Order: sequence, then C-alpha cells, then structure tokens
Amino acid sequence: MGDINKIVLAYSGGLDTSVILRWLEENYHCEVVTFTADLGQGEELDPARQKATSMGVKEIYIEDLREEFVRDFVFPMFRANTIYEGEYLLGTSIARPLIAKRLVEIAAETGAQAIAHGATGKGNDQVRFELGAYALAPDIKVIAPWREWDLNSREALLEYCELHQIKVENKRDGEKSPYSMDANLLHISYEGGILEDPWAEPQEPMWLWSVSPEDAPDQATYIELSYRNGDVFALDGKEMKAAEILTELNRLGGENGIGRVDIVENRFVGMKARGCYETPGGTILLKAHRAMESITLDREVAHLKDELMARYASLIYNGYWWSPERLALQALIDQSQQFVMGRVRLKLYKGNVVVVGRESQQQSLYDDQIVTFEDDAGAYDQADATGFIKLNALRLKIAAKLGRKI
Repeated sequence: MGDINKIVLAYSGGLDTSVILRWLEENYHCEVVTFTADLGQGEELDPARQKATSMGVKEIYIEDLREEFVRDFVFPMFRANTIYEGEYLLGTSIARPLIAKRLVEIAAETGAQAIAHGATGKGNDQVRFELGAYALAPDIKVIAPWREWDLNSREALLEYCELHQIKVENKRDGEKSPYSMDANLLHISYEGGILEDPWAEPQEPMWLWSVSPEDAPDQATYIELSYRNGDVFALDGKEMKAAEILTELNRLGGENGIGRVDIVENRFVGMKARGCYETPGGTILLKAHRAMESITLDREVAHLKDELMARYASLIYNGYWWSPERLALQALIDQSQQFVMGRVRLKLYKGNVVVVGRESQQQSLYDDQIVTFEDDAGAYDQADATGFIKLNALRLKIAAKLGRKI
C-alpha cells in the first residue's frame, strides 16, 4: 500500500485507537485523519479531540450523528420487528453501517486513499465496517491493524505507549472496566472478563443503564406512543425527534429494569460468543410496534414480515446493510408500514413491557362488530365456517382413507 498518503481512522481516543493512530503513521508513513462519531454513547467527546490534537493530528472530525442514527438506521430496522437469534436487538450491528458511511465520505472530502478501524480479527465489526466501506466506495483501501501487527495484548499496547510517549489514562495501577463495552443510543454491550465463562452470572455493578427488576419501582409507569408510517413520532402526546424519543425511552425503561439480556450468539466469523446487553428503549419499541401492527397490518403481510425478519436480521448482523438484498427487503417492509398508524399504551413494571391498549382511528382492521361474543346483527354468518372447514379438511380426509399414518 505504498500509494497511501492519507488515512481516515475511526477514533475513540482510547488505548487501542491511540496506539493505532501512531502505528499507522509509523508503518504507513502517512497523515492520519481522525473521525469520532457521537451516536449517543453518553461520553464526553472533547477528550478525543484533545488527545488527537496532542498527537499531532491536523484534521479532526467529531460529529453528532444521533438523529441520523435513530431516524435512518434504528427506526427502519424496527419497522421489521428485527431481532437476531430470538433475543439480540442488534445495537452494535446497526451502528456500524453509519460509521462506515461517514468514514468513506470523509475519505473523499479529505483526499484520503484508505480508512482504518480498531476492530479485531475475531469479531463481527471488522466485517461490518469493511463490507459497508466496499459497497459505498469500491476502490477504498481498508487497514485493520489488529490483523497485521503483533500487539496482541493490553500489556503489549501499554508498552507501545510507553515507548512512543503516548499518554494513557488508567495505566497499570489504575482502575479499568473488566469488560469490553460498546454503547450508542440503542444499547450498551458487555463482553470479556468473567463473561467469557457462559456459566458465570453477570455481577450487578456491571449494568450501567438499568436498575435490576428487583430494585425497580413498585409503582408501574404508563406511557403512550404515537405512530405514523410505522415510526414513533410522539411520546405521551408530545411530538419529538427520533433521537429524543429513544433517549427518553431509555431513561424510562432503565428506571423500570427493562432491557437486560444475557446471550450466547453465533458470530459471522464462526465462533460462539457470550454477550450481555442493555436495550431499554429498544425493548419498548419492539413491543409497541408489534402491538401497533396487530390492529393495522393485514394478516398475510404480517406473517410474511415475520418469515422475512430472520433473514433481514442476519443481513444486519453480518454487515450487509448496504447490500441490494437488504434494500429490497427494506422496500417491502416500508411499503407494509403505510397504514401502521395510531397509538399504543404500555405499562412498564419491574423488567416487563405490557401492552395495555392500542387504537387506530383511521386504519384499524379490528372490527368489534364482527368479533363480538354478543349479537353481531348479521355481520358474520357462522354457518359459513362449515364449508370452510370441510374444504380445508379435504386433503386430510383423503390421506386418512388411504391409511396413511400421520
């Protein structure tokens, strides 16, 4: 890669990316542009700017992408009721295509020939970053230092910092989290440490966003979400931006012990990995959206969406957000949402999200005159069910008469 003279690095200002910054300069003899995205991780980002400046970086990008993240990535995903392997709401997965998008855009703006990231060679993020980058900028070069260097431990990284006079907060004698964590407006994840033993129960102090269900209030919290075209646009009757809604749902969910999961998932690279996640707002959104669809979505469309959801979830998990098949599925999903509008009322209580009401003044397919147990005044002729059942039983009767065992 001798033709590289500028690289855009996805930069957090932490140990790994600070080492990568200096390593890129030394090994590629080029200028490095840093890019730090504010996706709602709840951290002060100015230290990243200060750190990059102290290391001599001339072009520093720090961008607030919270609204774009929720509006253009999280909400479209939730229109599909997306969940991976039955439990994971894809908080990390859905953030990567946006970061990849901005990396290649900044590369074009600054005249960089390559991008770099700090994902390891064992995880899914390397795939997500790079598939996204290549889909959007096919000629971009990608540098993944963890697949190239021999700095394969935290100790080795610290020694590199000492050798190159890179300031590191909380070195050997400092307190550091025993977990590898990733946070954005949708979730916070925990891996490593004692979690590498799938039998070990997570310690309560690990959880940062939510109280335990046991410690949640004894009084339930009631909320109301308003939907338009499959997306929430108001909370308790107040219209808000997408990022504002998710932020408030995270607060309410966390206060009520909602959104914790502890799973062993199948990574795209082939290994199983144990991770713990807090997704309070997303857990509420999933429950509410399904409730809104339950009265507004045609039965066969709803069932088709459920059948396609697992494929859609895998595409996002495996890094194919920018693929033609994801875009095709998204078009179908979005078309299905044109009548998903109305209100959902929820009760939040000790780790549970309970739907207690749903209505759509304009698009509800729920007809109480037909479904009632009382006199329906001829809205439904029960005698019609006789022929319906006989026709559906015909193939079963024919097989049974032939003595076929079922």
